[in-house]
This record gives sequence, C-alpha cells and structure tokens, in this order.
Amino acid sequence: MPKIDQMDISIVSPVYHAERIIPRLVELIESNVKAISENYEIVLVEDGSADNSWVELKKVVDKNHKVKAIQLSRNFGQHRAITAGLDHTKGEWVIVMDCDLQDRPEEIPKLYAKALEGYDVVLASRYKRKDTFIKRFFSKSFYRTLSFLTGYEHDESIANFGIYNRKVIDAVKSMRESVRYFPTMVKWVGFKSTKINVDHAPREEGKSNYNFRSLFRLAIDIILASSDKPIRLLIKTGGIVALGAFFIALIYLFKWLNGDIFILGYTSLIVSIWFLSGIIMATLGVVGLYIGKTFEGVQDRPLYIIKEIMND
Repeated sequence: MPKIDQMDISIVSPVYHAERIIPRLVELIESNVKAISENYEIVLVEDGSADNSWVELKKVVDKNHKVKAIQLSRNFGQHRAITAGLDHTKGEWVIVMDCDLQDRPEEIPKLYAKALEGYDVVLASRYKRKDTFIKRFFSKSFYRTLSFLTGYEHDESIANFGIYNRKVIDAVKSMRESVRYFPTMVKWVGFKSTKINVDHAPREEGKSNYNFRSLFRLAIDIILASSDKPIRLLIKTGGIVALGAFFIALIYLFKWLNGDIFILGYTSLIVSIWFLSGIIMATLGVVGLYIGKTFEGVQDRPLYIIKEIMND
C-alpha cells in the first residue's frame, strides 16, 4: 500500500467511560496507521465521563506526542464530542471511530486503500454486528423510523466509522446547527462515497450508553432538524379525518331526513371529541417541538466547551 508523503492523517474518537480501554485503543490505532503514514495524530475527546478516563488520557499523552487529548466541561453527547475532535484535526484524511474497539483499528488500512480508488468518503459497513439482540432490534427500529420520517435512506450497518477527505470534514465543520448526528451530516454534504464490509468486534467491556430512550430522543432530534415530514403527515391525517367526518355527516343527514334518527348518539359524540382532541394535541405537540428546536438554534450557544486540552 502506498504511504502518504505530503499528507497527514487524523484519527478522531470520542471517549466516554473507557478508562481501561484507552491504552489498548491507542496502541492498536498506531500499529495500523503506521502502514499508511508516520505523520499522523490521534485526537481523543473525553466527553464528561464519570470514571477516570481523563486521568488515563493524560498518562497516554505524557508518553506519546502523537496523541492529542481534549476534555469537555461536561457530557455534551457523542456527536458534539466528534465535532470537537474534528475542529482540532489537521490531517488530509480523517478517520472517525468509536472508542470501545467494536470499530476495529485493523480495518483502517482497508478503508484507506479503498479511498485511494478515488473516493472522498469510505464508510465501514458492519455486516455481522456483534451486539446483543436487544441493541440490534433497537438500532434497526431507529434507522427504519429515521429513514421513513427524514426521507433519506439510512443503512443500519453504518455508523460513524469511516475515512473522510479533508474537504468533506471542512464541509461538515461548517454546519454548526445545535442538533448533531455525524452520519446524516456526511450524507447531506454529498461528495463521492462508497462503503466496504468490515469485521465488527464485540465490546471490550461495559455496555452501550444507547438504550431505547436515548435512541428515541436522538431520532426525534434528527427528524426535527432535517425534515418537515411529521408536519406533512399531520396535515394529511387532518385531511383524512376531515374527509371522513364529511362523509359521516352526509350519512347522518340522510338518516335524519328519512326519520331514522330520534335521539342523537351520546357514544359517537364522546368518541369524536376524544379522537379529534387527541389529533389537535398531537399537532400542537409537534409544532411545539419545532418551535423549541428553533429557539434552541437562535440562542447560538457553543456546541461544546473545552475544559482542558493537552498536546494541541
């Protein structure tokens, strides 16, 4: 494989509750990136962990000048932590990967080799995921819901792991909206992309921080940030209900004219009130969510706050 002579390569990984994994993560990254270039950097962003992840990062940085460590002031979330890492990279090629070693550093040379064929983005497709059944189920549900409500096709086998050209990273960095989801942002900016199958490793330790509740909240945020389809669905639902009400009104008018109705139905009245009230409340709720996200955006707060940075 040809090595990079004039270009750098950066590896970005958000770190959260990974104190025992950090030394092995850096070791494996280095052993595989050296096949590409000797001029590389590893940017690790500690995202407000409650364990000793930052202490371990400081130890690694003290021993290795190739590692840059960034500590955020609190937990801002995985995708904002990725943004913080991207903002501090200088490589012509940037690799983004999770810190739990399920994204295998051994796949980095394969991703780079594919990029040399003329691609700006090469995504890692986890064709055999080594997650629990529950996580795979939640993940599949998440991506299918996301695809339906955003209008973009989302591949459940693809997450953050991949290699990205500097022009792609610069385009993603220019997007400073408050709702961050790295795969969707990469998809939106375009450029020539492809995917390759990679081996997916089981977790080294611990469990995923994404559960059904967090995935649901993430899906809501992404949908509100990238699509107005929920509003359109509510408009269609309202139109269907109104059309149905019109035909029902014609039926009851016909019955009344025929003298078939003597006492108005209490049950139909109550059901109609509850049904229509539910639709109105749901509509107001969705509109309120969009207004809330608009309010969050116009506040123009920083995406993250750095508490400490080492080896910048």
